[in-house]
Amino acid sequence: MNFSDIDFNKLYIKQKQDSTFKMKSQEAWDKKAPSMNKKVHNSIYNDEFLSIVDTSDCESLLDVGCGVGNLSLKLARKLKEVNSLDYSSGMLDILKQNAKDKNIDNIKTINKSWYDSWEEVSKCDIVIASRSMEVLDMKDALTKLDNQSKKRVYLSYKVGGSFLSDDILNAMQREIIKKPDYIYVVNILYSMGINASVNFVRSEGRSTIYTSQEDFIKSVSWSIGDITKIEEQRLIKYYDEKIKEAEVFIDYVKWAVISWKK
Repeated sequence: MNFSDIDFNKLYIKQKQDSTFKMKSQEAWDKKAPSMNKKVHNSIYNDEFLSIVDTSDCESLLDVGCGVGNLSLKLARKLKEVNSLDYSSGMLDILKQNAKDKNIDNIKTINKSWYDSWEEVSKCDIVIASRSMEVLDMKDALTKLDNQSKKRVYLSYKVGGSFLSDDILNAMQREIIKKPDYIYVVNILYSMGINASVNFVRSEGRSTIYTSQEDFIKSVSWSIGDITKIEEQRLIKYYDEKIKEAEVFIDYVKWAVISWKK
């Protein structure tokens, strides 16, 4: 067997199905939108991601999984046209209000998912999919991004295969099946004839951005699902000992930014 004999997309699909981390419903993201809007705009992630995005000689953008617009709003200042796509209407409603508050009028919102037809979605110079590649079939999703782009594609994908740090999992004493790591994406692109570049950026971890036991536990539960009473007590102990009482606790999550040119 050699490298070309390995079907990385088939391996991705199998591990995605088996993973402890399940995809969220539209309703779950609608409910999440207000709290996300309070935190995401000031994240270090935004500037680190955008430092990699080359907007030269470009006029239009498609932001897939745009959320409340933390990247769309910033790129709208640089580009003539921004198309912001998300399957959560709650996210898009907040994005539209954010744009109105900032007097930005060149953003068009599109309420679609990865699994809808994108025939009516405009092809754009730049396509981004920031932290939104939680898909059942990675090759299909990458093909969609590539087809919509005229010049460049940028996506980000969590490094490590877990939405929770090993420290938190160890504190819970929870064993998990990780989701496919970012290297699957690189290898699938290679099988598609696309040689992608890979850079790494950071976002704040849970231990940094949550300042109460309740918020911390809600955040962990959001990622992993139901938490037992025993696990909750273990998380409270972890929070009190490792976060609340720490003078300095810097916790970062690493993301792979995978990009290619047309």
